[in-house]
Amino acid sequence: MIIAVFNVKISLILSLNRETMKIAILSRNPKLYSTSRLVEAAETRGHEVRVLDVLRCYMNITSHNPSIHYRGEDLTRFDAVIPRIGASVTFYGTAVLRQFEMMNVFPLNESVAISRSRDKLRSVQLLARKGIGLPVTGFANNPDDIEDLISQVGGAPLVIKLLQGTQGIGVVLAETHNAAESVIQAFMGLNANIMVQEFIKEAGGSDIRCFVVGDKVVASMKRQASDGEFRSNLHRGGSAELIRLTPEERSTAVRAAKIMGLNVCGVDMLRSNHGPVIMEVNSSPGLKGIEAASQKDIAQLIIQFIEKRFESMVTTKHKSPTRTRTRGKG
Repeated sequence: MIIAVFNVKISLILSLNRETMKIAILSRNPKLYSTSRLVEAAETRGHEVRVLDVLRCYMNITSHNPSIHYRGEDLTRFDAVIPRIGASVTFYGTAVLRQFEMMNVFPLNESVAISRSRDKLRSVQLLARKGIGLPVTGFANNPDDIEDLISQVGGAPLVIKLLQGTQGIGVVLAETHNAAESVIQAFMGLNANIMVQEFIKEAGGSDIRCFVVGDKVVASMKRQASDGEFRSNLHRGGSAELIRLTPEERSTAVRAAKIMGLNVCGVDMLRSNHGPVIMEVNSSPGLKGIEAASQKDIAQLIIQFIEKRFESMVTTKHKSPTRTRTRGKG
């Protein structure tokens, strides 16, 4: 009992010593699990939180006094912003986030990093440039090159991905050469941008989601595709369970996050015969599956990360002999 009371007192003292923040969460729906958990975690730690529909934010872009308005209100004095921007609103969402950055509001993930990770082809090229393990990937524009493209990734079976697809939508497994040829021709005929990847058969329809916060993997889970399905996304009926990462998998996930420039992300990888291969780096990973599988309070870890960064920024400003920048409106 004495120890319990002592721990409560210590927690209270730490809370009193911590600077409270005003945090904006950019989310279309405040009732979404991930959004509501972040609100709960931030409020539990004494911060003021506001959920903003990113499509209702509009901007006054000026050189010396940039501002953001929301339903007729001038948004002021935010310390940090957490972007939960869906893929369908990436362009407008990152524009709003850039405006917050112009106003010296700390972004959990920067706009340029989100844009980078949402571009599937660009992200694969950046990861390949740094030597990260990847499935052999091909990209072409002309139907005349389809035969050679299929050959370059090792032939069928192979995976065809729409560059704009999310949550497993627009991902096709072509099991034969003729099927691959037909699907690629169909996509090209619709002027859809696609990339073609080797099929990692040994993964057995499963992948690993590594949840990275800062410079460490804080949780991980194995996602298994449902019967008759090769996509392991939970949105497609896949199941999730706790998994123990190898040191190589852990370091690969952290490196991938750093290459993308993301502070918080979900790194999806497969276990191949030649080591871990990255499938995607998700800049707005959901919390529901990973919290259930790991039994960890991931939302609180994210808020704690923001606190540390904010405190570091405040300390730096106080130590600086000449403050050339002041905290702007947010």
